[in-house]
Amino acid sequence: MRYRTFTKLAAVALAAAAIVAAPAAVQAEKMKVGFVYLGPIGDHGWTYQHHQGVLAVQKAFGDKVETTYVENVAEGPDSERVIQQLAQQGHDIIFTTSFGYMNPTLKVAKRFPKVKFEHATGFKRSKNVATYNIRFYEGRYVAGIVAGKMTKSNTIGYIASFPIPEVVMGINAAYLGAKSVNPKVKFKIVWVSTWFDPGKEADAAKALADQGADVLFQHTDSPAAMKLAEQRGISAIGQASNMMAFGPKAQLTALVNNWGTYYVKRVKEAMAGTWKVTDTWGGLGAGMLNIAKMNARVPADVQKMAAKAQADIASGKFHPFTGPLNKQDGKPFLKAGEKIGDGALSGMNFYVQGIEGSLPK
Repeated sequence: MRYRTFTKLAAVALAAAAIVAAPAAVQAEKMKVGFVYLGPIGDHGWTYQHHQGVLAVQKAFGDKVETTYVENVAEGPDSERVIQQLAQQGHDIIFTTSFGYMNPTLKVAKRFPKVKFEHATGFKRSKNVATYNIRFYEGRYVAGIVAGKMTKSNTIGYIASFPIPEVVMGINAAYLGAKSVNPKVKFKIVWVSTWFDPGKEADAAKALADQGADVLFQHTDSPAAMKLAEQRGISAIGQASNMMAFGPKAQLTALVNNWGTYYVKRVKEAMAGTWKVTDTWGGLGAGMLNIAKMNARVPADVQKMAAKAQADIASGKFHPFTGPLNKQDGKPFLKAGEKIGDGALSGMNFYVQGIEGSLPK
């Protein structure tokens, strides 16, 4: 559904774009909310799910808000330019939705101290920059259990984007989940150095399948890997959104990001004048991460096992990173029963013991 005041702007034309406005007296009462997207809303993954959050804001506030989004904004100088243009156009609150937007967001925020900024997946804040993220690793541990039980080759493939802590902890969590139910499991990892490139993602999926991987994970944004899995008759885990339509037989389950609840909450606070700089990191328990319905071919006992892990993680009874746990080189990391703290987790830059290969520099 598109609202009368909803504006879609292409990044290349943002500076010149004119917002279709209601009369000035009415327009002044609206909260202007901007979003910067890394990919297209049709990626059916990361950006698509953020856009579902925008639609939730529209539904919650109707004509009390005016929302603008900019697609396909590259990390780096382009993002700083786009963020600044949104600020110059009078947006009251701006959400920047990729890790690489962190420093550009901080730079623009310093120039526009009256504008509220929210940066997704980053760790730097300022007087008018808040951060928010999802504990993706929680879902990856649960999906790892499913993958570990469903693999027949004992080889699980993982398509990774960039070696930042968010991605590294996801790989580790998925491995630990799989290893907890299948001691023979091995991970093969291909780094593609991109968040969204269907061609590269498909090539990586093909390479992993050729190496014997019969379950694919991904930390990239398109459904290319899911499509390849469907074609090859192997399995995959959906990323960021439910990708069942692209792999009705292949998808075992999917990790579904729920940004809508957070966006509605923060826009409401901005409208009420109660918005404050916060650092939000919610997961299964907070409802910011959901796990899609299991494929019917996943045995009932495996579904039950995954459901228990999901419930235990959501309640805080269990943490995916609980000792004893060693780093890849065998050095102790967590003692028996010890749970990792958020500080160590958010700076994770190593593989856990059992994962082969090395992290890219």
